[in-house]
Amino acid sequence: MSNHKDLQKLTAAGLLISLGIIYGDIGTSPLYVFKAIVGQQRISETLILGGVSLIFWTLTLQTTLKYVVITLRADNKGEGGIFSLFSLVRRKAKWLIVPAVVGGCALLADGIITPPITISSAIEGLQTYYPRLPTVEIVMAIITVLFVIQQFGTSLVGKAFGPIMFIWFTMMGVLGISYIIHDPIIIRALNPYYAYKLLSSSTSGNAFIVLGAVFLCTTGAEALYSDLGHCGKANIRISWIYVKTCLILNYLGQAVWLLQRNGTVMDLNINNPFYKIMPVWFLLYGIGIATVAAIIASQALISGSFTLIAEAVRLNLWPKVRINYPSEQKGQLYVPSVNWILWAGCLGVVLIFRHSDRMEAAYGLSITVAMLMTTILVSKFLKRKKIPNYIITIFLIVYVSIEGTFLAGNLHKFLDGGWFTLSIGFVLFTVMWTWHTARKIRNRYVKFVAIDDYFDILKELSADETVPKYASQLVYLTSANFNSEIESKIVYSILQKQPKRADVYWLVHVDVVDEPYKREYEVEFLVPNKLIRIDFKLGFRVEQQINLLFRKVVEDLVKKGEVDITSHYKSLNKHKIVGDFRFVVIEKVLSRSHSLSFYERFIMDFYVQLKKVSLSEERGFGLDLSFVTVEKVPLMLSIPEAIEIHRVN
Repeated sequence: MSNHKDLQKLTAAGLLISLGIIYGDIGTSPLYVFKAIVGQQRISETLILGGVSLIFWTLTLQTTLKYVVITLRADNKGEGGIFSLFSLVRRKAKWLIVPAVVGGCALLADGIITPPITISSAIEGLQTYYPRLPTVEIVMAIITVLFVIQQFGTSLVGKAFGPIMFIWFTMMGVLGISYIIHDPIIIRALNPYYAYKLLSSSTSGNAFIVLGAVFLCTTGAEALYSDLGHCGKANIRISWIYVKTCLILNYLGQAVWLLQRNGTVMDLNINNPFYKIMPVWFLLYGIGIATVAAIIASQALISGSFTLIAEAVRLNLWPKVRINYPSEQKGQLYVPSVNWILWAGCLGVVLIFRHSDRMEAAYGLSITVAMLMTTILVSKFLKRKKIPNYIITIFLIVYVSIEGTFLAGNLHKFLDGGWFTLSIGFVLFTVMWTWHTARKIRNRYVKFVAIDDYFDILKELSADETVPKYASQLVYLTSANFNSEIESKIVYSILQKQPKRADVYWLVHVDVVDEPYKREYEVEFLVPNKLIRIDFKLGFRVEQQINLLFRKVVEDLVKKGEVDITSHYKSLNKHKIVGDFRFVVIEKVLSRSHSLSFYERFIMDFYVQLKKVSLSEERGFGLDLSFVTVEKVPLMLSIPEAIEIHRVN
């Protein structure tokens, strides 16, 4: 935790880490933004100056003001990201789950399109030398290698990300300056008048096309907030000054090159202005650095997707999946199922669109949606901080207008490729919403009973030697939020399904709390030395290794003399042998019932299918399967109708 706190301080190392982790996506945008803005249009002063002006003010209003200045304030104990933000405000209104889920799914969809477009844009620069270069195959090979190495962790190469990205941004700034000095007056393009002139002089349809292209310059803005916990506010804010300066210099340099060809129509897929401002002798080096930067950008998106899914699992928004920790580096994890889904999605993007200019059509739409959702959640955070309502209203009006306009600008891409990311996002939303809603439906029918009604019978059962001993220490996972209650199904399991005699009964409850790295527990001795309840309070970024956590708690209790886990068998007790532990997991199976609406039946049917491919409860909690019993019990959704039957003999 100390390392986590250290990152919140402004340090040279923190600044370097920020460059390597956060700015890959937004930092590789110059590879394709001007290509998208110009498209097949004739190059004109209005188009180029207006394009630069729109880029500058988009980076200023959207990235700098909204994210760097405002949204970074919404840290959850130093952590950022849409689910961290949701955890801060979810108690304000239940409906906030909708923007959180929509935003999370949009970010995951972005994780599928970013690696192909950034790597393709970099590799296509080689076509200047080798026009027939099979870029599709090369991009697919790089993407495949990138996803294969995820399982081994990236901590080793990750240490080089910061210095490499520093070289990348410095290179872009220097290249931009090398052209700006030929036409210093290009700086006038930062005047918002030129942005207005471009949009007002264009037809409405063309203006939206330009806006959709300009938006690509800020697609990585969400990463500034998502990776807050890895870098800290101060490091992000200071490093952004350098990053933004280099980006603007490069865009200005590209603008100068384009204005030198004023009045012409050029194929910018072949004559990418990003590469054209490079000296010929430097081109191969530049393409190499661009390729590495694109891979780093892709790595950041992949790691972010893993973190997003891990948080969703712990917030009960995603089916339980296997999560590995390939290194001891804090926050680094690997989700095999998500890794290969992303890999398949990325290859699908490459095969469907094949060239970066066509991928641009699929890019941006999902991120616009994510930004709108963040705006909604941030407004609730500002309200939580008791910011005056008129300021919150202004914030909402400004950013819903800006992002709504960008959304409209990106919607024209729907048929050209936007359908792909929206389809991916819709599938992800269906999974998240189904999992969340199904759990609510199930919980609606879980019956709780007063636990103190069973204190005496549990003591009697434990002492009844006519009942075979089931385990020395019997542990149940309970969903009861209050220690005065217990699920009726647990009582049924202990007393009726198969009477389970034990020396000590344990109830373990896991509560996922809003603080990201909280790890606390409470112990309640409901019946001394007979019935003990442990409540774990774990942050949504804490790995739920219940087996290890429970063992640690028991060891602490034994050390303090609060419990005795020595076997009660005489032959073992005299040798101080520890008794056996057994976990019982109650799996609630939904029974068929007509009491559910069509919508709820659809949700539950899909939930059942998701359960088949998800990690089981016992595996999800990291329990030792050799000491686990899984009992399936039906959830009765309605009281069955009285059945009449007559005996005839």
